[in-house]
Amino acid sequence: MPDFDLVVIGAGAAGLSVAAIGAGLGLKVALIERGRMGGDCLNFGCVPSKALLAAAHAAASARRAGRFGIRLPEPEIDWKAIRAHVRGAIDHIAPIDSEARFRGMGVEVIHASAHFVAPDTIEAAGRRLSFRRCVIAAGSQAIVPDIPGLGPVPWLTNETIFELEEPPGHLIILGGGPIGLEMAQAHARLGCLVTVIEAGRIAGRDDAELADGLRRSLTADGVTLLEGRKLTRLAVDRAADGGPGLIAVLEDGQEIGGTHLLLAVGRAPRLAGLDLAAGQVASTKLGITTDAGLRSTTNRRVFAAGDIANPQGIGPRAFTHVASQHAGILARRVMFRLPAKVDYAALPRVTYTDPELAQVGMTEEEARAAGHDIRILRFPVAETDRAVAEGIEAGLAKLVVTPKGKLLGAGILAPHAGEMAGTFGLMIGRKLPLSALAGLVLPYPTLAEAAKRAASDFYTPKLLSPLVKRVVGLLRRLP
Repeated sequence: MPDFDLVVIGAGAAGLSVAAIGAGLGLKVALIERGRMGGDCLNFGCVPSKALLAAAHAAASARRAGRFGIRLPEPEIDWKAIRAHVRGAIDHIAPIDSEARFRGMGVEVIHASAHFVAPDTIEAAGRRLSFRRCVIAAGSQAIVPDIPGLGPVPWLTNETIFELEEPPGHLIILGGGPIGLEMAQAHARLGCLVTVIEAGRIAGRDDAELADGLRRSLTADGVTLLEGRKLTRLAVDRAADGGPGLIAVLEDGQEIGGTHLLLAVGRAPRLAGLDLAAGQVASTKLGITTDAGLRSTTNRRVFAAGDIANPQGIGPRAFTHVASQHAGILARRVMFRLPAKVDYAALPRVTYTDPELAQVGMTEEEARAAGHDIRILRFPVAETDRAVAEGIEAGLAKLVVTPKGKLLGAGILAPHAGEMAGTFGLMIGRKLPLSALAGLVLPYPTLAEAAKRAASDFYTPKLLSPLVKRVVGLLRRLP
């Protein structure tokens, strides 16, 4: 008899969910974690970054209060208090992910590194644990690129930037994706100089038109954006206060002096140390190779979830909500032996800047590249009554639809855009017609009205067509 029905490697979002479901269904579960319970999202990602952004947005709101007739002095930035707020957010959520809670569920929690010693056996903390099923949910980590001169300069990743005891004087960020842009705006609004170096364009995976609006907002916050520029080497320099600093040298020879460097060029799965070969678990640099149902293609006992999973023909997705989706799929496959597979057609993603950039389904560029015949529907967020009342001057709702009204993708640049993304996900995931959005009754006034107005524009030409006018003309003669 195996020692455990289920062994889970990694106590991040995916691993915790799988372990909780397994224990709740009466399985004997072991959960192995070498670092902090809660993984990257709780300790180094979603939670601390959003807490820092909340502080930054509060500072920006104070600076802009004058537009409402409220005169406030320049906000005083208390970095120690801000760090306490960030730490407090983590501490408030931590009990939900704690070892004590999971032990109370009946899960055996083991603090150690884990590696395979056989296709059905894991070794951790000097113990060999045989299993019926194993879920690898070891997550991902920031890529540290091979840049000449990187070693001695003061560089950071998302795992270390929240530990800074003093605000960076000039933060240079390598990478213009969600992490880079969120940290850029947060630190700029908290009084730091910020420069973002991006080899392509910022928000490269998102709609270019929406990214352009975000670009203007970041620039207005004082962020320097260097797009289409490559960093070739780094050198140590002395900061103005005599502390360590750096010089970033670009491909064209431009030199940029800074105090700190944040690496935000992407993430890589945490494969090192697992000894996957001993477990007969196939992998590539993108993660553990699985089928669409997250089962290893070479070891039927083993599954993968979260950032480390690389479903064939689909690819990895490094989002906490994907980890939760994976947990649901594995509950059906591992516990109930039912068919289930990943489907990212309605997967939302959000960059939590101000305004937020939310995207679901295909962008305009992706739809055209896939050969779809499309129509683009737009409505400016600033033209909604809620935006007028709140002095919001930027933002855009953009829908990508077929000529018959099928929603292929949607994006919105607006305050709290992430709160609206679920509507688009529901429509695409449930294959609802565009008329469902156009006819949706929304509370008044809301920014979400922009998406509804964009959808309504699809039907306006038909409603005002000569044929419809003739029909109305005939109907008006009736008593």
